[in-house]
Amino acid sequence: MPVINVEDMTDLDKAKMEVTQLKVEVKLEREKVSKCCEEVMEYIQSGVEEDTLVKGIPEEKNPFKEKGGCVIC
Repeated sequence: MPVINVEDMTDLDKAKMEVTQLKVEVKLEREKVSKCCEEVMEYIQSGVEEDTLVKGIPEEKNPFKEKGGCVIC
């Protein structure tokens, strides 16, 4: 797909491009935000048992754990 330089386009070409985009967007199926939020919450809650951000990383599998202290003599 070629790159379109909008700065080189005429106002008429820009308007045609915008109308084309709006025609595509008007055909999209829309859902209510409240319904989508419920689905997202259900998805998150279904995977909470395996989520490392919720449970944390076990010490034996943590690649960032402290291997030893720094001793300055």
